[in-house]
Amino acid sequence: MAETDSPQRAGFIALIGEPNAGKSTLLNHMVGAKVSIVTHKVQTTRARIRGVALEGAAQLVFVDTPGLFRPRRKLDRAMVAAAWSGAADADIVVMMIEAHRGLTEGVEAILAGLEERGDGRPVALAINKIDRVEAPALLALTKQMNDRFAFRETFMISAEKGYGVEDLRQWLAAELPEGPWLYPEDQIADLPMRMIAAEMTREKLTLRLHQELPYQLTVETEQWQERKDGSARIDQMIYVARDGHKGIVLGKGGETIKAVSQAARADIAEFLGRPVHLFLQVKVRPGWLEEAERYSEMGLDIGDAK
Repeated sequence: MAETDSPQRAGFIALIGEPNAGKSTLLNHMVGAKVSIVTHKVQTTRARIRGVALEGAAQLVFVDTPGLFRPRRKLDRAMVAAAWSGAADADIVVMMIEAHRGLTEGVEAILAGLEERGDGRPVALAINKIDRVEAPALLALTKQMNDRFAFRETFMISAEKGYGVEDLRQWLAAELPEGPWLYPEDQIADLPMRMIAAEMTREKLTLRLHQELPYQLTVETEQWQERKDGSARIDQMIYVARDGHKGIVLGKGGETIKAVSQAARADIAEFLGRPVHLFLQVKVRPGWLEEAERYSEMGLDIGDAK
């Protein structure tokens, strides 16, 4: 337990914002481990991955919600529903915006959503990527946002470089309700290890493939075998919607899937702190985007997508 005379505090903190606002990067910085996948593509965070950070006597449990955007498909609707329910379950909400983009139409829609669900819980504003704009523009944006919504506090940060992250973490720790910790001290994520491993593989696929394909595939960990030598054998299935997609994922002579497998294996092994044997297969399942089982594997509820 934390060595301090301060009372123990614990609670849930929801990070909300548009896609690519930097929520996953901030979470990883707060937690100090790669729990939530980070890519340059939007809509990569599908499941509500929680990272756990300690600050003095406080335990901060982060809900990394999918980026809020205008949903078009069933999967999109389930992701947006997950984002708002993540915010509803939290003790504190942190809204992230990008300094160089400011008060966009998407940010406006999220603010309207916060007002609609207004229930008195503290909402902090984190203006991210502050290194991309000059100080006067930053101050003007701070005023504009605070005139628009009654934020409890405003933080200017760079999630990538770590500027301002410590101040935000200390403020969150002080704001959380008093109470016993929610997770054991050594636990950094409550997402089952099988799902984290699948997310890591999906991250590598997202980085290697282009345009729409990453949103037409999903990864599931089918088998997890602990070996006597301390290593783990992990078998994963990559589901794609069409035959043509299977060829793209495999690549010429299997080179794409081989590269993905090597990169994912290295990440999973580093995360687990022990050797990993990773085996990937690709399966065409035309209707996977409509299947409830595939959604539950991603921590989403297909009922939210109606």
